[in-house]
Amino acid sequence: MIAMVPLRRHQLARLSGSGWAAVLRHPWDEEARECLAHWAMHRLPLVVTRQSVHSTSSGSMALGLPSPARWGRRRLALQVPRDAVHGIEEFPHLAAVQELLPPSARDAVRELAGRLDACHATARVFGSYGWQAISGLDHVRTDSDLDLSIPIEGAVHADAAVRALESFDAVRPRLDGELIFGDGAAVAWREWRDWRAGRARAVMVKRLDGVSLQRDAAWCEHAGLVEVAA
Repeated sequence: MIAMVPLRRHQLARLSGSGWAAVLRHPWDEEARECLAHWAMHRLPLVVTRQSVHSTSSGSMALGLPSPARWGRRRLALQVPRDAVHGIEEFPHLAAVQELLPPSARDAVRELAGRLDACHATARVFGSYGWQAISGLDHVRTDSDLDLSIPIEGAVHADAAVRALESFDAVRPRLDGELIFGDGAAVAWREWRDWRAGRARAVMVKRLDGVSLQRDAAWCEHAGLVEVAA
């Protein structure tokens, strides 16, 4: 069982053996059951998704599994008791997925990683590339984006990270992802860029329990850096 630590979207949760047994007792269809049985057998993680009021009040946790091509790329949603989760982890760092990328993009990704490091912004990879790095299965498609999650200290730091992201010089994969502020609030980096440039009147902020529109940067200025050691 894990301590009652604050959760964020895109964290990874590992279930105990009894937790997996409880999941597999649910009446899944054959394809979903086969996928979940593989995850259980190999002790693969699930991802923390948006938490409903019911999840919080009942002591359960909403988790997801974006299945690979072998199981139809279905998105499976699970509700598990918190005491079935014995560890919270993070997606892999950008450097850990470079060998999965098209050869034509690897130099550009190495340069991007260097620019992000220079502004003290460490990128992790979620989405298809992150899942393929974790599972070894066929999550990535030819049109898959490279989804980055970047912990940020405030608006000025976010602007610096976005300048690094804008320098990415590769046609494929498309660079996507979120800036993650200290309370777990997340903003798509392109939306942040457009908002800060005055091309949008508000920016959509995603949190564990919902989304909101923000018109100024006061909400993110006093947040500390969120980075959990792998």
